[in-house]
Amino acid sequence: MKKKISLLGATGSIGLQTLEVLAAHPDQFELVALSAGRNINKVREIANSHKPPLISVMEKADAETLQKEFPSIRFLHGSDGLEEVAANTGADVLLNSVIGSVGLKPTLAAIRQGITIAIANKETLVAAGEIVMAEAKRYGVSILPVDSEHSAIFQALNGENPKSITRLVITASGGSFRDLTRDQLADVTLKQALAHPNWSMGNKLTIDSATMFNKGLEVIEAHHLFNLPYDQIDTLLHKESIIHSMVEFDDTSVMAQLGSPDMRVPIQYALSYPERIPMKNPQQLRLEQIGTLHFETLDLNRYKALALAYEAGRTGGTLPTAMNAANEMAVGQFMQGNIQFVQIDELVERVMEQHHTIHNPDLETIMETDILTRKIVHSMIK
Repeated sequence: MKKKISLLGATGSIGLQTLEVLAAHPDQFELVALSAGRNINKVREIANSHKPPLISVMEKADAETLQKEFPSIRFLHGSDGLEEVAANTGADVLLNSVIGSVGLKPTLAAIRQGITIAIANKETLVAAGEIVMAEAKRYGVSILPVDSEHSAIFQALNGENPKSITRLVITASGGSFRDLTRDQLADVTLKQALAHPNWSMGNKLTIDSATMFNKGLEVIEAHHLFNLPYDQIDTLLHKESIIHSMVEFDDTSVMAQLGSPDMRVPIQYALSYPERIPMKNPQQLRLEQIGTLHFETLDLNRYKALALAYEAGRTGGTLPTAMNAANEMAVGQFMQGNIQFVQIDELVERVMEQHHTIHNPDLETIMETDILTRKIVHSMIK
């Protein structure tokens, strides 16, 4: 039986690589629905090549135009369309690769339909990890990580007793500016920020990697996925991106997952789990060609964003939601040329200092916090 796959964020970097995996294994997977934003030309390409029965886009006018061009495909739009793609397609697996907290509600809708979640949308667990994991437990739904770091931890824990874990070590490439001091970041450009040394990722994720907010979000995500306190989650600078993460056990053994920096590998593993299937056109790892791997302690003074994420995670409640929303807004303003690179984490820090944390929030409170925080950042910049 083929696994039926729904895909949120089909035109982004993870979404397009997911489509590559599906196309490489037509005997294993069937694409039953997808969502996209405003990249309508790319949607046309996907509709022609993959022919899913349901597609949702952001704008109503785009949905109407595409419906005329592809009468055999049903087109929806907006947040309702996003939730329809997530929850009402009979899918076995929902791969959530949208950017931002917009991924939260459709993920919850899919969980309540008993659909397995392959999560590449960090912000869903950062903004509402307690709620998402509680709902997954309530409905008996598996949350499978797609991020290379969390996939590495997940794979290293296969067959192991979680009570034996003493530490998780999440590796970080350091991003575009890993060899610069903080003082040297004042005048860096958007083009420089988007030049990641190892990975091919979307713009927002690449900038998060450069600030190190990406790693901070991954720390919070790991806390929820693996149910470990923050004192047992460490980060390590590893420029080659070969060791994707490690797990240390109470007998001092360390399990690491290695591989070339190719996001198709964790995507495919999440979709095929619990089986492994061959990778088409693989980038096979040859350690003898690499020769040496390097590791350094991450300086939390240099990478302020990582320190802020640890603070938000340890505080809990609505603070991670506010931090995430502020970062999304700040990154957007940087990409538009309205603020400098170093102002991204400075804005987030100001928001966190002003935020009144509400503990044990419900979903409505989380959504209200997200909206209010975005307004606050907008007023700060204005």
